Amino acid sequence: MERVKPRTLSGFMELLPERQARFTRMENILRETYSLYGFTPLDTPVMEASEVLLAKGGGETEKQIYRFTKGDSDLSLRFDLTVPLAKYVAQHYGELTFPFRRYQIGKVYRGERAQRGRFREFMQCDIDIIGDGKLDIMNDAEIPGIIYRAFTAMGLKRFVIRVNNRKVLNGLFEILELGEKAGDVMRTIDKLEKIGEDGVRAILTEDFGVPAETCDELLSVIADKDPAAALSRFTGRNEKFDEGVGELSTVMRYMKDFGVPEDAFCIDLTIARGLDYYTGTVYETMLLDHPEIGSICSGGRYDNLAEYYTDKKLPGVGISIGLTRLFYVLDEQGYLSGDLLTAPADVLVLPMTEDMSAAVSLSTALRAAGIRTQLYGEQKKFKAKLSYADKLRIPYVLLLGEDELAAGLVSVKNMRTGEQDKVPMDSVMEFLQNGLAPLREGAPVSEPEKK
Repeated sequence: MERVKPRTLSGFMELLPERQARFTRMENILRETYSLYGFTPLDTPVMEASEVLLAKGGGETEKQIYRFTKGDSDLSLRFDLTVPLAKYVAQHYGELTFPFRRYQIGKVYRGERAQRGRFREFMQCDIDIIGDGKLDIMNDAEIPGIIYRAFTAMGLKRFVIRVNNRKVLNGLFEILELGEKAGDVMRTIDKLEKIGEDGVRAILTEDFGVPAETCDELLSVIADKDPAAALSRFTGRNEKFDEGVGELSTVMRYMKDFGVPEDAFCIDLTIARGLDYYTGTVYETMLLDHPEIGSICSGGRYDNLAEYYTDKKLPGVGISIGLTRLFYVLDEQGYLSGDLLTAPADVLVLPMTEDMSAAVSLSTALRAAGIRTQLYGEQKKFKAKLSYADKLRIPYVLLLGEDELAAGLVSVKNMRTGEQDKVPMDSVMEFLQNGLAPLREGAPVSEPEKK
């Protein structure tokens, strides 16, 4: 039989157990945080009818989508979690309670060129609040509070949530007589950090015919270090602009009440978000020490989530965290904590007698107390058994021999310190819980101190 060389496809992440444990801890933190804010979990099919996923049209999405046929069916793998949400809300509109708050954590697929930090299969972690006809601006301020809580729970400290409003930009474009070119101008501004002011100026003037003076005025406003002062010059000249400024001001005020400290957020008029469906507040979250990485969490407000599936107006606001990319970036920068408990078990029970009844009973009791327990059943030498626990970084090994059983004791070996204690059987639960408590604390990310 010819052997097939095992390999993982380019653009797909596959982790060894210890790193997978760190990834899962980050995923669980997001799940716990989203639940804390009253979001309901949702799962949608990885595969949908192509006409459903591509309802908005082709373009870049159709180029990147994994699409195939099975019999007479034209099928595609989901490329994000927003389009499936739109389908879900439209399909179940009469059965849902609004505002509908959902979180979804799942893999999505894009057939783009695999490169550093860019994957073809990756985990997205989304939250969205969907309204029925209307959705209060307060929801736009709550989202950054959730971002801040989730990232600080992971252990991140040096990040900033940048906030803008598309109405402000669209109104400003109209004031500067760029309304007909708003989409092109918006997408170009969104490239400001990548190509710089000169690059943006060249595209706007040469490709889209924006007058040089107008281009300079636009860039001077959006790059102003005092955004509030820059915007005040245009107040009262455009209704859409004034509405956007009012919304932006309200969001910034409520963010403080939602627990986001002032040094963790700012107005940034360069944030445009290239996707057309954003209509109001937009967010991008950046690592302060690594701005070159780009946004690690993005999103915003949209007027009509499911317009391609229903005539019901369903406004919403939400964000997406690309967890696979975030994990890759943090790992690459050396931000993943080496102290996090990544072992698959807290305790390894080693029976030292032929009759294993006592070891089985002890293992069952430990699990009932919430202590993750492995029972070792292989017939190997004692040194090999300890080596097994050491390689998996299991914190404690429990030895049950004839002497221990006769005396009603358990020998407990701390694999981190090498210390070994004889603990009464009726006290071993408390002994282990006390020892495990500090190990269960800590975050998956350990951000280096700023020098």
